[in-house]
Amino acid sequence: MKYLIVGLGNIGNEYVGTRHNIGFRIIDAFAEKQKAVWMDKRYGAVATTRVKNAEMLLLKPSTYMNLSGQAVRYWAQHEKIPVENILVLVDDLSLPVGKIRMRGNGSAGGHNGLKNIESCMMTANYARIKFGIGNDFPKGAQIDFVLGTFSDEENKLIEEKLDYVGEMIKSFCLQGLDRTMNQFNKK
Repeated sequence: MKYLIVGLGNIGNEYVGTRHNIGFRIIDAFAEKQKAVWMDKRYGAVATTRVKNAEMLLLKPSTYMNLSGQAVRYWAQHEKIPVENILVLVDDLSLPVGKIRMRGNGSAGGHNGLKNIESCMMTANYARIKFGIGNDFPKGAQIDFVLGTFSDEENKLIEEKLDYVGEMIKSFCLQGLDRTMNQFNKK
């Protein structure tokens, strides 16, 4: 079976380490553990890896967050990966820093990257792992917050969670969405 694992973020040095780029951070950590090598391809950086019988195409879109759906649609079609085998790694303002939730579908919840994926894929029925980035910002300062960096304490917490999310990715590919949600959403 082939899977498309997508980490959402924005390209460019000015976005490295920002809250909005947690999807890139997660997928980079996973690729490193898997010894997968990134290559610049159409619409993003791509790497391949395998866990048992699951072949994974890892993707970091180069389209910027708000146009991520173009890259997801292209690689899903190019590699003939069905929507049920797509997993998106994304930041979530509604969850405290480091809190992780997996969903099989749902609304974009105001997240422009997810909105664009839903628009381009014409469905909201794809799996996503939402990684909490917190929401400790004054009214009207959301953009500055998501494009800001984590504190040292938050970074330490995030580093402790990266392997955990890597296990979720593997479980999604080997056991499926429902079993993975049952196992990991309870913790």
